[in-house]
Amino acid sequence: MKREEILEAVKEAMPEKRFIHTLGVEKTALELADHYKVDRNQVSLAALLHDYAKYADKEEMMAVMVEQKMDPKLFTYNQELWHAPVGAYFAETKFGVKDEAVLKAIACHTTGNAAMSTMDKIIYLADYTEPNRSFPGVYKARRLSFDSLDKAMLFALSNTITFLITKRQPIFPDTFDAYNYFARLQIEGEV
Repeated sequence: MKREEILEAVKEAMPEKRFIHTLGVEKTALELADHYKVDRNQVSLAALLHDYAKYADKEEMMAVMVEQKMDPKLFTYNQELWHAPVGAYFAETKFGVKDEAVLKAIACHTTGNAAMSTMDKIIYLADYTEPNRSFPGVYKARRLSFDSLDKAMLFALSNTITFLITKRQPIFPDTFDAYNYFARLQIEGEV
């Protein structure tokens, strides 16, 4: 599918503000891809489709999660998390994406995990730091993203976990696993 067709479909699937966010994620992801020498086409595709399912019908998302035997723990957490794995499924079934690296980056962009590839980290951090984001720590996260993806991931995950704790929100286990992975790298001096 051509970029213009993808853009049109993505734009139709979300409010204007979210579409602007998506374009910001793509811009940031491409800058990070250039910096870390990651395939621009893969990164662009993952960035453009990362929030495609964000406004999908809740019942449709639930049906996909059941049919595809996705992690049943997802049902016990905020449905905000659902659009990532469901989005990966839609990327494959509605857009014909077969690239496992692209699908994985879409699937883990909300929670992270302990086995993130460079592209996974780029999409996660581009979503977190794109130019339209404004929250305490975003400038530091942007700076760290170009210094070290691992340092930036540890910082972003720490902020996310702290934010969710202050809101008394449950935290998906993959997010803790990701945090622990990057924290161990820091302890071992690899970050």
